Order: sequence, then C-alpha cells, then structure tokens
Amino acid sequence: MPTPLIQAVQADFQQRFGYAPLLVRAPGRVNLIGEHTDYNAGFVLPAAVDKEMSFAVGLNGTEKIRLVAHDLGEDFELANAAEISPSATHWANYLLGVAAQFQLRGHAVPGFDCVFAGTVPMGAGMSSSAAVECGLAFALNHFLGTNLDKMELARIAQLAEHTYAGVQCGIMDQFASLFGRDGHVVRLDCRSLDYEYFPFDTTACRIVLCNSGVKHSLASSAYNTRRQECERGVSVLQQHYPHIAALRDATLAQLEAHRDELGPTVFRRCAYVVQENTRVVEACRHLEAGDLAAFGKEMYASHAGLRDDYEVSCVELDVLVEAAQKVPGVFGSRMMGGGFGGCTINLVAPDKVEQFIASVNAAYQEKFDMKLETYQTTIVGGVGAVAV
Repeated sequence: MPTPLIQAVQADFQQRFGYAPLLVRAPGRVNLIGEHTDYNAGFVLPAAVDKEMSFAVGLNGTEKIRLVAHDLGEDFELANAAEISPSATHWANYLLGVAAQFQLRGHAVPGFDCVFAGTVPMGAGMSSSAAVECGLAFALNHFLGTNLDKMELARIAQLAEHTYAGVQCGIMDQFASLFGRDGHVVRLDCRSLDYEYFPFDTTACRIVLCNSGVKHSLASSAYNTRRQECERGVSVLQQHYPHIAALRDATLAQLEAHRDELGPTVFRRCAYVVQENTRVVEACRHLEAGDLAAFGKEMYASHAGLRDDYEVSCVELDVLVEAAQKVPGVFGSRMMGGGFGGCTINLVAPDKVEQFIASVNAAYQEKFDMKLETYQTTIVGGVGAVAV
C-alpha cells in the first residue's frame, strides 16, 4: 500500500509532467554498533529503517533532466542529459552525480523526470543523502536495462557522493539502504564487502533515536585526524608484523607490546578500533542467542570507547547516554555516527518507550534548556519499487 508521502510525490509528478511514473522507496539507515571501523577495514552492523525517501521517476522522451525537491518546493532543469556536470543547486548534485556515474560506465542516460521527498530527518546521521542516491540509481538501472547488481548500485551511489557532493564517505550508508532486509540487521565486512544477516526482533525491542540537535565544528577536522592516527598506528605495527595491512588485522596484545612506540594517543585510538571490531562480532552472537541485554552491554562499551579512547563524543551525547542508563527497560545506548553531535541510538522495551522519551527529554532540558527530538524506527527492507 503506497504511503501518503509516495502518493503525494506521485500526484505532484503527474500534475507536472502528465504521465505515470515508476514509484520507488529508499530507506535511511541506523548503525547499531561498529563506529569508525569502516575505514579501518573492519565490521559495521547497520539496518535500513522506515524513515525513507520516496521517488516518482520516468523517462520523458527529451534530452532534459527535470528534478523536483517536493519537500523544498524547488526544481532544477538541465537542458541536455549528455552534458551533466556539478550544479550550484546543492541538492541536485546527489541526483546528477548518480546519472553521471551511469554515463562513466558507458550507459547513455536519456532525459528523465524525478520528483522526490522524504521522512529521513536531515542532519540526524540517518543518511538521507545515501537514500536519495540509491533511490535514483535503482530507478535508472530499471529504465536503462543495465541489470547492475545491488553492490554495483551502492558503488555508483557512493562515487556520486564523492564526486558531486564532495563527501569522501565509506560504502556503509549506501550498502544499508540497498541491502536492508525486513526484521534483520546486516553485518558488513568493509574489507571484502562480504555480508551476513542477523535477525532483530522488533516486537521485543524498539529502536529510538535521540537527536542532540548539535553539531560541533570539530567534526570534520577531527575525523581526518582520527584516520591519520589510525594510519600511524598501522605503520608502527607493520614494522614488527608485516601482515598487518589495517587495524582489522591487529590484536590488543600487539598494541600493548608496542605501547611506548605508538605513544599514548595513537595507542588509545588503535585500542578502541580493535575492541570495537570484537564488539560487533560479539553483538551478532548475542543477537543469534536472543540476548538483548548482552547486546546492550556492547553498545554501552562502544560509547565508553568512543568517549574516552577515540574522543569523538561530546557532553550532549554523554548526557543522553547517561540518562538512558537510568531508565528501566533500556537495553543499550550509544552515540551513532562520526561524533561531536548528532544522535544516540537506544534499544528500548516496547512498553517502556514513552517513559524513556519523557525521562531523557527531561534530563536534556534540565541540562541544556533544549527540547529533544526523538524518532522511533522499525527495520525494513532495502530500496525497491512501490506497487500502486
């Protein structure tokens, strides 16, 4: 059954362009555990969620590309689809970059129309941009008959973000949007791109996101610094263990043996990554056993490592996690994403969600005099067409 949003997008499309479109939904994502492990060739554990981007797309029989951001009430037009280049209209670049990637693979892109809108909160770390890219990539793959598999579509979407949006992201966000499975999280090996699904019982537990509403300016510079610190750790370890190509290959014992050589800061950064990779593997084992309490302990440990060893948390996120720990029925809580702001992700018993939201909101308002935005999400399948 089409959602009200996809019906609105469909109606807007037909009113503007006068023909019936293909309807597509592309979900945002959460990452339950496995933070800053992706660029260290490690593991992540994302899931597609029911905050989604909705699309109406069709070939228009001309050379024009016509794009409509339904939520913004803005549109963009390119006279010739064969001459795609980055635009001053920021949001259009996420879509133009996808079309350009098809062209770079030798697929001629004809004129097309696209109306899109979404319920993925902007700036909340739920990957609205990846959902936009993946939704159009799915539609163009359908219309062009290119038969690209989902992993190739994820690469197309990732490269669109690199080249047209200017964000050097990993592949997790696009992967999660395309590979999501209803009622499952998916563990991705960021080195081999092998993946495995694990059941997640949403009747026993709700995923609630708490948006701190802040984004500190440290975020981008600190991200680059952390990557460099990890690379420094690998270069030191390689002198003693030539097989270590990334922190994924290192052990805590190896780090301890060369603690002085690494120095205190690089040691802590590397120790966090090595431990976080282990936590992802253990968390999956707990899911298979149906042990949400044990899974939650891994989340709390993840947050402590991000706060103390990787030093990418902030006081707002720490207050949210501390407040969550005091509420009955909360299995686990941690910051989600790059850090220095954004959301915490919380696993909460269904009958305790209202109490959780009220308690955490009260604690946040008392500390910062800010109202807290919260989102309840359920796990859904990945990008797909919507039947009318």
